[in-house]
Amino acid sequence: MKHDPLPLPGQDAAMTGRSIARTLLGFVLVAGASWAVGSPMSAAVAAGVVAAVMIGLIAGSDEPAAVAVPAPADDAPDRTAEVIDAVDDAVLIIDRQRITHANAAARKLFGAEKIEGDFRLALRHPVAADLIASDEETATPVEIAGLGEPDRRWAMSVRRIEGGARLVTLRDRTDSWVAERMRVDFVANASHELRTPLATILGFIETLSDGGAGDDPAIRARFLGIMMGEAKRMQQLVDDLISLSRIEADRFAVPQAQLALGPVVEEVVGVIRSGMDKDGGRIQVEAAPVPQIRADRVQIGQLLHNLIGNAVKYGRPDTPIRVVLKPIDGKVVLRVVDQGEGVAPEHLPRLTERFYRVDPGRSRSVGGTGLGLAIVKHIAERHRALLDIASRVGEGTAVTVTFPAAEADLLSS
Repeated sequence: MKHDPLPLPGQDAAMTGRSIARTLLGFVLVAGASWAVGSPMSAAVAAGVVAAVMIGLIAGSDEPAAVAVPAPADDAPDRTAEVIDAVDDAVLIIDRQRITHANAAARKLFGAEKIEGDFRLALRHPVAADLIASDEETATPVEIAGLGEPDRRWAMSVRRIEGGARLVTLRDRTDSWVAERMRVDFVANASHELRTPLATILGFIETLSDGGAGDDPAIRARFLGIMMGEAKRMQQLVDDLISLSRIEADRFAVPQAQLALGPVVEEVVGVIRSGMDKDGGRIQVEAAPVPQIRADRVQIGQLLHNLIGNAVKYGRPDTPIRVVLKPIDGKVVLRVVDQGEGVAPEHLPRLTERFYRVDPGRSRSVGGTGLGLAIVKHIAERHRALLDIASRVGEGTAVTVTFPAAEADLLSS
């Protein structure tokens, strides 16, 4: 920046007066002394002039330096558009019902063609229009829905700014709303899943306590069998809920231990076959040599139990269940394929939701809790694996989990 040296107010006249007085005094003293000692008049005058010049130079160097005052700057550019463009939330400045400024987020939300005129062309929402048209500011953000997309939720704030304009801020709260809805649904579903078997157990206990049914050994044995089944169902549900909670708590901690997946597959298949009596031969293992993966052995075993268990439950009787393990492009692919009734396309995106069932009645009849694939999804996410579910109605379902190999993971890290 250029600076112009300027004296302080009143400093210029004082500096000039002192300089002249010192110069005259020096001239008189030197010239007078020279003439008094017998020097010619011309020599005395010359000596006085030299002395005056020297005194003037010395006095000038002793004067305080002039203060540098910044030169007036040019008018600063208006950076309002740049500032609001840097904000992640959608921001509008509305003056006399017209949008005067809109940041990038607002243009993306409403479209560039709708933010160059009356704000009601963009904000087609009665609550939003009433808030902006009123003279009141929002003490707390107001939740509105339907802007941009029908299922999105926004927190809207309105503030008055200079000149009577309005600053409108829209913060996307869809993720928070979805998370809250999932929490509410989870509590409701878990309560329902526990309440149903509990009500069954309590009903049979009351029946047996009456005395009549309890005296008949056959009826008592049947009731006790049903109660045992419902109690085991509740126990399985609680176990799955605890497992899901633990997996979610560790979702950011990537396992570091190296694991050979082939022996784990053989072990889990052996356990499941032992509980299937004569049908154990349905499970066919096709395992090729694969690299090791970084994995939690317990969670991988749980993933295999859920996938193979689902194939056993929902596959047609006497049809094979294929468990495939093979390397592809430096990765380890685990695939479980059944020949069951299959799943319609509209259900596939929701299969990994908690308590989601394509056929609730059939799922409960075979002992499903509705949490199996949710657990599989979270285990896959923790192991940085990709989960894919493909199905055709009437043909069957194939669930594929693709793990990164330990060596490739080490090189990439």
